[in-house]
Amino acid sequence: MSGVDDEPDEAREPGRRAGRSLFRVRAAVGLVTVVALLSVITGIVNIGSPATGGPLSAYVPGSVERAFGFTGALTGFVLLATSAGLRRGVRAAWSLAVVLLPVTALQGLVGSTAIAVAGRTLPVAAPLVALSVLSLLGLLLNYRAFDRAFDVSTSQLAALSAIVGSLVYGTVGTFALRESFEGVDSLTDALYFALVTASTVGYGDVTPATETARLFALSALVIGTASFAVALGTLLTPAIEARLAEALGTMSDSQLELLDDHVIVVGFSDMTEPIIEELGDVPFVVITRDEEKARRLRDRDAEVIVADPSDEEPLRRVGIGRARALVAATDDDAQDALAVLTARELNPGLNIVAAVTERQNERKLKRAGADTVLSPAVIGGHLLVQSALGEAGMEEFAAHILAAPDEEALAPDHPDEAAASDGGESDAADRGGPESADERGD
Repeated sequence: MSGVDDEPDEAREPGRRAGRSLFRVRAAVGLVTVVALLSVITGIVNIGSPATGGPLSAYVPGSVERAFGFTGALTGFVLLATSAGLRRGVRAAWSLAVVLLPVTALQGLVGSTAIAVAGRTLPVAAPLVALSVLSLLGLLLNYRAFDRAFDVSTSQLAALSAIVGSLVYGTVGTFALRESFEGVDSLTDALYFALVTASTVGYGDVTPATETARLFALSALVIGTASFAVALGTLLTPAIEARLAEALGTMSDSQLELLDDHVIVVGFSDMTEPIIEELGDVPFVVITRDEEKARRLRDRDAEVIVADPSDEEPLRRVGIGRARALVAATDDDAQDALAVLTARELNPGLNIVAAVTERQNERKLKRAGADTVLSPAVIGGHLLVQSALGEAGMEEFAAHILAAPDEEALAPDHPDEAAASDGGESDAADRGGPESADERGD
């Protein structure tokens, strides 16, 4: 009786552990958000309120201490943006937060220990430092929860590079021509002018005094505004595409550009579900013509596009040239053959695996270009019959097959050996040798 009572608790224990882990992660992310808000509030108030020096203020220059007023607010805003990435489990956001949290603690030690608000002195250094340390410890202890990669496309990297390049051009050029500008005496002044020019604000406190300086200012204006405009469209377009793709149950072009060393699953059938489960952490994309099934896959966070898998265009879109393998597992052998034939033409070196529905179509799929052709129905039927006739070890044999490493099955470390093995098995089957399926069935 006690054993029966203990079983429900044991069954619920994994769920309890997962719940506790989720709570710890959310608590760590919440602490980061609190630190960000406290840093922003402290920085904004410090800019216009009298403040007392921090514990380390005696060891740093006064200009550095004053700078912590607005840098605290800047750090807080960056941490707020980082916390959004932490909620999604992005590893890059975790890394950035681990770097910024010690900075916020240092700002609390170097900046003001208290701020005057409405005639009252409120301590700010101690809470900021303490919460920063706690947040850092929480993130370090739960680092395994932040494992999602931060995907950046080539166009987005180019846009960011254009922004940085335009700012470097404007800053270095302005500083080199500082004698021709009124109000430029340092590198900070040059950076200030480059930002004001690129943003088209134009305060007018820094002006070019010579024709050379004016020509340079014009070039910096054109390059800066063009870079910011292009970058804005490049960075915002993927977000809009992702929203539309989520609503339509398909992938955006920006997401497709990020696919690399992935597996392409052709079609949607009864075998698609176990295939997706077996792939696990291996990146994959599904091509199906059924929009309803595509939405169901999308709800499970699976990458999917709605298209005819036998056409060249969708295979090119999903990066067949960068793929590690293709799995054709529809319920239509003719559709599989067309998809295999098209895929082999687009990528002759691709590892192609096909599941055949009708056993007599196995050789046809081989001739179409499949490296490996399997019949799940024949294999399953053979195991069931042998087990029913008293053959021992069938269940262990099936478990051994399921325990084989997925990645080795999809992408062997020794392709030549795998090809030789497949060839040997195929020849044995053709000549009716001991390796043939017919004799095994007998």
